[in-house]
Amino acid sequence: MEKKMKAVVMTGANRPWEIRQVPMPRAEPGQVLVKVHASGMCYTDVWATQGYGGDIYPQTPGHEVVGEVVEVGAGVHTRQIGDRVGTTWVQSACGRCPYCRENRPLTGQTAMSCPAPRTTGFAAQGGHAEYIAIAAEGTVLLPDGLSYIDAAPMMCAGYTTWSGLRDAAPLPHETVAVLGIGGLGHVALQLSKACGFDTVAITHSSDKHALAKQLGADRIVASGQALRENGGADILLVTTNDFDSAQEAMSGLRVDGRVVLCGLDFSKPFAISSEGVPFHMMRQRVIGSTHGGQHYLSEVLNLAAKGKVKPMVETFTLDQATEAYERLASGNMRFRGVFVPSAT
Repeated sequence: MEKKMKAVVMTGANRPWEIRQVPMPRAEPGQVLVKVHASGMCYTDVWATQGYGGDIYPQTPGHEVVGEVVEVGAGVHTRQIGDRVGTTWVQSACGRCPYCRENRPLTGQTAMSCPAPRTTGFAAQGGHAEYIAIAAEGTVLLPDGLSYIDAAPMMCAGYTTWSGLRDAAPLPHETVAVLGIGGLGHVALQLSKACGFDTVAITHSSDKHALAKQLGADRIVASGQALRENGGADILLVTTNDFDSAQEAMSGLRVDGRVVLCGLDFSKPFAISSEGVPFHMMRQRVIGSTHGGQHYLSEVLNLAAKGKVKPMVETFTLDQATEAYERLASGNMRFRGVFVPSAT
């Protein structure tokens, strides 16, 4: 008899999530079967539900997945039953296309450049389910002592913001400004402060000032103009999809400054203002940043295990998927939502 499991299912573009009993996957050659202990929600889940990921329905979303290996497929020697592992958006690539033949690390670029990547929650089943089959090469071992609930948001929110900070290559004396104190931004502030950088939070919401200080902000400003008046920043981490605010915040960027796009919005372009001092005359750079490689992921997981960064989460069971999606899509999920096997 075919085994079944509970899973969230996207049934069509702009249609609500459903909870269904679906066939439980098996670990095919090169894969591991993981019992999901926590699966984080990302706003990309909303984009996929709205159709921006293409006609992938029916599909289970979720790409911040952590759990325990319960089955190992043929040919897998790097993982064992009982391992605590996690996976992200990109599990594997085709290995044969021109991009793959450059032998670059497995990153977000892989999904955009390889014609046949295995992408969690898109080309392959996502983590909002009781079990998931994952390409073994796309897993990482979780550090001892790091809880599943704290690990799940690190698989995307932590991975994304840490990759952005690393890609910007800040120098010890430089100032890092974080725009947006939400799901990504509240992690970015902690990471910047953990590294010892002078850290500025940019937010229009006065009710977030105390929290921003708690998360590590040395100063809080409301705009790029205020940032410039307070000495400016060398790096601007854009952790929001509000590109209008990002454009304005760039006015506080110093000479040789870097703006890093960690947030995304498929519906509108990112623009650079022509007002004030011309961007190119300041020798500033725009860096598009996504998951930057499993070495970055391991770094941020270790920081989380040491307590240097801790995500703020709301937990939901799979049966609460409708409520969880409504909070995520409406922007009322203030930080990160995480599916867990049972209420916590």
